Amino acid sequence: MPAPADGWLPLSPGERAVAIEVLVHGPLSRSEIARRLNLSAGSLTRLTKPLIESGLLIESAEDSVPLETRQGRPSQPLDIVAESRFFAGFKITGDRVYGVVTTLRSEIVARCDRPLATHDPDRAADLLREITDEFARDFPGLAGIGIGVGGSVEKRAVVGESAFLGWSDVPLARLVEERTSLPVVVENDAAALVEAESWFGAGRGLDRFVVLTIGAGIGYGLVLGGKRVAGAEDGWGVGRHWLVNPQGPLTPDGDRGSAVSLLTIPSIRYQLRAATGRDLTYEEILAGAAAGEPMASRVVDEAARALGTLIAQIANFAMPQKILLAGEGVGLVDVAGPRVEETVLAGRHPRADPVELETKVSDFHDWARGAAVLAIQVLVLGLTEA
Repeated sequence: MPAPADGWLPLSPGERAVAIEVLVHGPLSRSEIARRLNLSAGSLTRLTKPLIESGLLIESAEDSVPLETRQGRPSQPLDIVAESRFFAGFKITGDRVYGVVTTLRSEIVARCDRPLATHDPDRAADLLREITDEFARDFPGLAGIGIGVGGSVEKRAVVGESAFLGWSDVPLARLVEERTSLPVVVENDAAALVEAESWFGAGRGLDRFVVLTIGAGIGYGLVLGGKRVAGAEDGWGVGRHWLVNPQGPLTPDGDRGSAVSLLTIPSIRYQLRAATGRDLTYEEILAGAAAGEPMASRVVDEAARALGTLIAQIANFAMPQKILLAGEGVGLVDVAGPRVEETVLAGRHPRADPVELETKVSDFHDWARGAAVLAIQVLVLGLTEA
């Protein structure tokens, strides 16, 4: 387990609950925190004292309680000292490393990206060290590093398998810790994105929330009771076996008619190349479909039907309050949104609640931000479980 951020750990379960409540929803008055966590005034005072003394929380100057509902003397709301520590977050793709620096509230205050010239783990760790050194010049208070990788990750430290990088059992956290002398957390990139969106994004405050990502692969994350549901198959590519059209195409990277075969950017490009001999970019294919080009329209329409079927299946079984569709492939909805919506409706009971679908074009810096949020959760709050 990585070393804690100086002066903040270990937090007791009660202190952690207070810190999370203020971090995600603050600034909050003491009375509001006590109400949310079902605490007495005395218990809350006992729990907040060490958080204030350590510099994690601060008494804000403004009273967050409206005048018309205030009782007794004004109370100073508690807030997180967002810029008291900074975290580096990284997303590693097959050809680039994307990095950000965030505050404790996950606001991005710096970003960069660098080409990944080799998949050699030591050279990749060297590149992460170089970027971290650059960040540290402007943010000398860096408290830790989060790294998101497409693939399976063990104990938030070892990349078990990553097809994008050709890695197997790579101790990435140790390699980077040795070079930076900072604590490091490694996680599957989609899992990190789910955590960030659940705490600070589209899923904040929701009990049941789903993130579905489409891009180079398919990512899926489920939040129940406000917590991400972790599984042994995280990072193993469930989309390969998530069948949405048994008569659909077969591609090199997925079973026939699977979500991967129909929805991922490489598969869509493969289908166009196999049918026409032209090697088009994803953006060119979407533009061709929008212009009515027959083969591009056919492939994009199939993908839209597959996406609608997938969304309907998720809604039927997980019953989320909201589904966030994210990733670099969500431009599909801009071109074929009506087909997606039509297919969702066809796959749902007529009296079912409408699916609240939010789309977000996520660049890789957003994924890096998700990794930084994992570092905040683990290194500051001591959350060792997903």
